[in-house]
Amino acid sequence: MTLQPHPDKPGITVTCAVVTVSDTRSPETDKSGQLIQQLLLSANHFVVAYTIIKDEPAQIQGQIESLGKNANLDVVLFNGGTGIAPRDTTYDAIEKLLEKTLPGFGELFRFLSYQEIGSRAIASRAVAGVYQNKLIFSLPGSSNAVRLGMEKLILPEITHLVGQMRQ
Repeated sequence: MTLQPHPDKPGITVTCAVVTVSDTRSPETDKSGQLIQQLLLSANHFVVAYTIIKDEPAQIQGQIESLGKNANLDVVLFNGGTGIAPRDTTYDAIEKLLEKTLPGFGELFRFLSYQEIGSRAIASRAVAGVYQNKLIFSLPGSSNAVRLGMEKLILPEITHLVGQMRQ
């Protein structure tokens, strides 16, 4: 049985920024960043910014702080750097700035991921929350993880969550 959330108000569009955190990807090889953008556009949302930054905490936090100043932006979607390797710093950099967290996002992402990849899902540090009245989502960098998080969690709830933030 698949539970469906209550319907959202029609016609809400969300303005988004997509940030890929990677030491090696380029716009041509960034399949996950491209996928996030395609899925957002297919759901009638706007992508007003896209960038690739190095997996450096100062760059990640600087990107959040800069995007946090954009009054027309609703959501920032990060991908990459959520594991436990020494260069995976996305979670740590983002988590320190969040004013509110959405613990259910990471919990549900790992639950859904476990159903696909088994116990390796414990290494995912997907996180979501609020910074400067913007929703922040951070997903792993693999395209399969991005598709899972976008289709099962983010896209079904993004308009509802933004609507809550706009109240």
